Amino acid sequence: MRSWIFLQAELGNFHHRGTIFSFALKMSFAAVILSILLILAVMPPLAFLDVLPFTLALTISYSIVLSWLLSGIVCGILSLIVGHAMHQLTVSRAEFEKLSRIDMLSGLLNRRAFAEALDSIDDDASLVIFDVDRFKAINDRFGHACGDAVIIAVSAILASAFDGSSVVARLGGEEFGVIVSGGDVEERLQKIEAVKTQIARRSIAADGCDISITISAGIADLLPGRSKEAVYASADKALYLAKALGRNRVVHERNALDHTWHHHLTEGGLGVQGAVPDYDGTQRAYGI
Repeated sequence: MRSWIFLQAELGNFHHRGTIFSFALKMSFAAVILSILLILAVMPPLAFLDVLPFTLALTISYSIVLSWLLSGIVCGILSLIVGHAMHQLTVSRAEFEKLSRIDMLSGLLNRRAFAEALDSIDDDASLVIFDVDRFKAINDRFGHACGDAVIIAVSAILASAFDGSSVVARLGGEEFGVIVSGGDVEERLQKIEAVKTQIARRSIAADGCDISITISAGIADLLPGRSKEAVYASADKALYLAKALGRNRVVHERNALDHTWHHHLTEGGLGVQGAVPDYDGTQRAYGI
């Protein structure tokens, strides 16, 4: 019985309160049936030994009535108590499982949940790794509270920009992952470019400061027969290239092999800038 109850909790069968009453009713019925079987097994030998206070038929009748009243009620109450406890355990377990998959600051899925989702993807899709540009400089200049506000704002934009068929997660720090499904590669690229532009145009108000940020993205395609590790590594390399080319860019893995991009790198088209005033007077946080 103990293992059966815990199996039901594992399966989530106590998730709804209605299941508690169903469980109590089944247990009460089972208790009554067992009581009747026990009565039918014990009473004839006692009647044979002539130790019954009444006739065998009358004793069995009284015993069956008492079994319904006592066994059914007592077992029903106990089953309700056990069922309620298992309901609470199941709900707590489900809540704990949910919390273990959620990033507390952003409210998005965490790295663990994202990795599980990535492993389960078989259809044509694209993996995007976003990274807030020069996030360390934001923390250094404006403080960690403002850095948290940036993470929350970016998370909200990403969550609203991608539909329910996509998976959005915070991978850690200022890095985010998105599995974009639906449409062809060009349509996905347009959507990702639109998200990058939306973030660049938005000023984030935090702790009395207006912070303008940019974000870079590396993209790799999930295709049948291609390992998830290879896809992630390719998206990560594309993100690195986007950073190296000046940030605020979206780079698809196919561009990583383009000679023009590499020529731009070798010609020193990189730069590290300090915090400079934007055209509207807000500060754009730049750093290493």
